Amino acid sequence: MGVRKFKPNTPGTRHRIGSDFAEITTSTPEKSLLAPMSRTGGRNSKGRMTSRYMGGGHKKRYRMIDFKREKHDVPATVASIEYDPNRTARIALLHYADGEKTYIVAPSSLKVGDTVVAGKKATPEVGNAMYLSDIPFGTIIHCIELQPGKGAQIARSAGTYAQLNAREGKYAIIKMPSGETRLVLQSCMAVIGSVSNHDHSLEVLGKAGRKRWLGRRPRVRGVVMNPVDHPMGGGEGKSSGGHPRSRTGIMAKGQKTRDKKKSSNRLIINRRKK
Repeated sequence: MGVRKFKPNTPGTRHRIGSDFAEITTSTPEKSLLAPMSRTGGRNSKGRMTSRYMGGGHKKRYRMIDFKREKHDVPATVASIEYDPNRTARIALLHYADGEKTYIVAPSSLKVGDTVVAGKKATPEVGNAMYLSDIPFGTIIHCIELQPGKGAQIARSAGTYAQLNAREGKYAIIKMPSGETRLVLQSCMAVIGSVSNHDHSLEVLGKAGRKRWLGRRPRVRGVVMNPVDHPMGGGEGKSSGGHPRSRTGIMAKGQKTRDKKKSSNRLIINRRKK
């Protein structure tokens, strides 16, 4: 798992840094776990653009990921580590002892042939899914549930992880990837280890075309628009445009947009670093 630099044979490869895909073991996905994906191009049912900067991109199929890990106390063998075009992390194909196959988000250092298990009988080893009530303090975890049985919502992207710091009453105290410390019910599940492909942040696309292959259209700065199009538009020459704000007028630096009455506010012990 790492990155590779490209020889500057063309302008597009001069600054390109890509993954070496060393951990990938197969290029053919499991057919029974694929689902079709449709594209909107940012348009709604009336054909009007409601989300900007979307469109194009290579055709993809969705890999059905098991975020719930509900198959308890049944050991599963890692059959392959695969590339998933829909997420930054790698995915692992599991073959359960009873014959079922599922995909999970691959933890770092998980290899083909390893055995993973979920539930009360699981031990704190990489890839095992456990309840927060059973995980030792200080353990690095990922794919954390926020509501019991809902499935993983926290620390799912490449290289991310959280840490279990303590337990208090029916809650576990977790330090999130953002630096925030919050309470999560001990009846929620999490997976041991950090998410794979931690070098993803070092990758450089190298040219605009690669961005288009990902389905992302050019993003236009507000200051170069006209006053009718953006609050920061207009002016003579390269004017700064006043206070930074969004297209809808929400201040971009400093203004708090979080709902003061949000129910989960009481579960946050320390806010994330600014």
